[in-house]
Amino acid sequence: MPTAKLDPIDRKILAELQADGRMTNVELAKRVGISAPPCLRRVRTLEEAGYIKGYHADVDSRALGFEVLVFAMVGLQSQAESDLSAFEARCQGWPLVRECHMLNGEVDFILKCAAPDLSTFQNFLTGELLTADNVESVKTSLVIRGEKDQPGVPFEVLEARLAQQS
Repeated sequence: MPTAKLDPIDRKILAELQADGRMTNVELAKRVGISAPPCLRRVRTLEEAGYIKGYHADVDSRALGFEVLVFAMVGLQSQAESDLSAFEARCQGWPLVRECHMLNGEVDFILKCAAPDLSTFQNFLTGELLTADNVESVKTSLVIRGEKDQPGVPFEVLEARLAQQS
């Protein structure tokens, strides 16, 4: 189901579920203006097509004792595809790494790491990340304060763009 094949109701379903993934199908159907059975069929189709990758609770990491958030910019010695894939696979096994993104430019990867305290992150940095195969350099930035952390996509931008194309 390419983006062009999504109709306004599909996009509204996605926007509503992105805002509140816990609502019932009946509530979702009411919000998007269709009855419950076709709404459920559409949600299942969106899931099967990969538009909905999962449902998650927005957990307060600080309330759970994860006081340290760090962005680590990683440079690799080799950017061969096999080496890039090996590093990505390694990141999957590191619990402190919450996000891993390959970048274009001076830095090969940026990692978002969450730790309960600075010493836990430092142990990960010196014992795991800096000693990993193919890692040439790591620069870190400690987050002082986070003002916005909004997952998903801005549906209002998508709708405005689609309206301009019509």
